[in-house]
Amino acid sequence: SFTCTTKAEIEKALDTFGAPYVVKDDGLAAGKGVVVTEDREVALTHALACKKVVIEEYLKGPEISLFGISDGKRILAMQPAQDFKRAYDGDLGLNTGGMGAYSPLPWAPKNIIEQTLEQVLKPTIAAMKERGTPFVGLLYAGLAMTSKGIRVIEFNARFGDPETQVLIPRLKTPLAQLLYKAATGDLIDSVLEWRDESAVTIVLAANGYPADV
Repeated sequence: SFTCTTKAEIEKALDTFGAPYVVKDDGLAAGKGVVVTEDREVALTHALACKKVVIEEYLKGPEISLFGISDGKRILAMQPAQDFKRAYDGDLGLNTGGMGAYSPLPWAPKNIIEQTLEQVLKPTIAAMKERGTPFVGLLYAGLAMTSKGIRVIEFNARFGDPETQVLIPRLKTPLAQLLYKAATGDLIDSVLEWRDESAVTIVLAANGYPADV
């Protein structure tokens, strides 16, 4: 990836990766700071509107959100969910903070939870503990299922929206009990139990979202 602050740097990064272009505002943008487009001018316009911008390689493959709850030493993986970022039917609109989500994912690899736990969540928690900055709480991993395997798109230190709205109704384990055990460093014997039912959520957004909001 490239972090850019000038037009020359932006243009060099866009030309290095080529289309589709992935342009991210390097800062808080309410989930609307990313543009993914085949149009170089659209990518350039978005990049120039940002004080500092990150331009990345396009990762081809479906996206999955998989959360983990950590007590600073160990981490428990939750069930995967998938949200939809584009406004309008057929993924034709702009990127948003999420227009809806569902769980479980019948199409996902059967070992997706174990794979993410071993390749992403556990190594992250172990590295932070080793650095003297243990992470306690909810670790959100945004993943791309590419032809080369799992790739991490982003981390967040919070429950993700709208995925949380489909995960919590499926979670049998009392959430307050789970969070208390994480906060007190006591997840060692915890096991997450899940309902078999599916859950779906749809976001009702203001007219013109996300461009006019």
